[in-house]
Amino acid sequence: MKVIDAEGAVLGRLASSLAKSLLDGEEIIVVNAEKAIIVGDPDEVIMRYLTKRRLNHPRKGPHFPRMPDRIVKRTVRGMLPYKQPRGRDALHRLRVYMGVPKEYAKEKTEQVDVSMRPAPEKFITLNRVAMELGAKVGDLE
Repeated sequence: MKVIDAEGAVLGRLASSLAKSLLDGEEIIVVNAEKAIIVGDPDEVIMRYLTKRRLNHPRKGPHFPRMPDRIVKRTVRGMLPYKQPRGRDALHRLRVYMGVPKEYAKEKTEQVDVSMRPAPEKFITLNRVAMELGAKVGDLE
């Protein structure tokens, strides 16, 4: 079991690394999901996520999440063959949390090397994206 800290990690790079590890059979817990970043102009990133959110039908779907932890899990799901048994099993081995739960507070957390690069000029945290989507997460920054 690996505990990954998502603080300052680029979401796409983090998700691809997690998907690869999950397919190898590892159990992964991601903490501080709301502190992951998305690189790009903040206004364009928000518009892209709002567009994804509006594509759905409220009852029929496809349903796109608003909460930061669910957005991370959905991003990882997109990189897995989740309709196949192998991908479903891999997705069940992933746990994503906002903040650090008490049971993992004393665990040693790791950073994913691929997702940690020098800070980009333009980025937005997943917490801000979630608030723009209408999530009631508060200001956790």
